Amino acid sequence: EVQLVESGGGLVQPGGSLRLSCAASGFPFRSTDMTWVRHTPVKPLDWVSTIRSDGTTGYAESVKGRFTVSRDNAKNMLYLQMNNLTFDDTAMYYCAVPGREPSGPGTQVTVSS
Repeated sequence: EVQLVESGGGLVQPGGSLRLSCAASGFPFRSTDMTWVRHTPVKPLDWVSTIRSDGTTGYAESVKGRFTVSRDNAKNMLYLQMNNLTFDDTAMYYCAVPGREPSGPGTQVTVSS
């Protein structure tokens, strides 16, 4: 059973940084592409970033240059370093296997002054 647990969200001022983490279990993490998505009432499933099993990364235009996705296959962990946060980054963030609905609790990121 795929289990994903996100953490690391919080309240941050514009321009600030956060690092999100995702603990994965129940599937062969090392050989699985992983993605970060975020949810707001306006954009229920907004793709943020993907990291493939070979380490290749991709980013939405809105976060390119500010966010960095990484993974630690030895620890079954996925990360999202978020810098220079803006109000538009406020959302619930989820990690997921591409093509599958997010199944974890998510972690809330709120950017506010």
